[in-house]
Amino acid sequence: MRKARLMEPILIDPRIRRNRIKREAGTAFFIAAFIIGLFSSFIPRQAPSIQPSVAVASSTPNAFAHISLQARAAIVYDLAQHKTLFAKNADAQLPLASITKLLTVYTAVKKLGLNAPITITRADIETEGNSGFDPGEVFTLKNLARYTLNGSINDGAAAIAATMAKRTHTPLSSLLASSADAIGLSQTYALDGTGLDSSATVAGGYGSPRDVALLADALLKEAPSIVSVTTHLTATLTSNNYHIVHVTRNTDQYVTTFPRVLLSKTGYETLGGGNLVVIFDAAFNHPIAVVALGSTEKGRFTDVGKLIDATLAHFAGTSSL
Repeated sequence: MRKARLMEPILIDPRIRRNRIKREAGTAFFIAAFIIGLFSSFIPRQAPSIQPSVAVASSTPNAFAHISLQARAAIVYDLAQHKTLFAKNADAQLPLASITKLLTVYTAVKKLGLNAPITITRADIETEGNSGFDPGEVFTLKNLARYTLNGSINDGAAAIAATMAKRTHTPLSSLLASSADAIGLSQTYALDGTGLDSSATVAGGYGSPRDVALLADALLKEAPSIVSVTTHLTATLTSNNYHIVHVTRNTDQYVTTFPRVLLSKTGYETLGGGNLVVIFDAAFNHPIAVVALGSTEKGRFTDVGKLIDATLAHFAGTSSL
């Protein structure tokens, strides 16, 4: 009688065994889920109970919490959403110095138009800060305004202001006041078109950080072709009749270090100290105005730089960059 042979055990690779176990477990899971779903379809459901909402405190860090500025007053104003992101004495009325030129140019564009001819007179040149103009040179308002804002040219601003008052037969102070009212500037008025101190105690123009933000935005919208030059390090101007070429440097030599700048204007006088307004695009078509008034000549740039960095951190949802 033949003995039965004992079968040798079949050795299975452990990896194959694990994969088989996973497949079997997965099959079992789907079968079980199908059965539970089948039975649950016959069980009547109760309406879900309404739980009271719980307010969750925001944990977004305040990017402006530890800002230290030399400026007496400042603001970061979101022009797209019309709200204040940061304020330090934002409605204080302070000397504007050459930031007043923004109001002069805005008013002239509204009253005269971009192509209005402006003739330089000897009286304009006698204004503090001779930029090299010759009496009798003629420029369009657009070109002279671009040059004037880039280099903060006092005789250019004086020529624009005098021409505007003469052609409208209206006192300059009344013209500037009318524009300030139209824009909604509650703390702004100007005695002349340059912003130069009128005396040891009286400035040529006054306004608040909030007003300056609104003024800069109004000019940016009204005359972008003029304002664009304030983002350049230099500007060139050629007279229409004499063909004399003038070159100036931007009084904000840090303008190219700020991100996506749309407008920049400086101001510095004895009474006002160092002033600066910058509008930059925080995102796609999201302009932000940053204003520092009553700082120092160098501190105004540091102050605005800090506020721009804090603004970018604010939109990034962090306390700092």
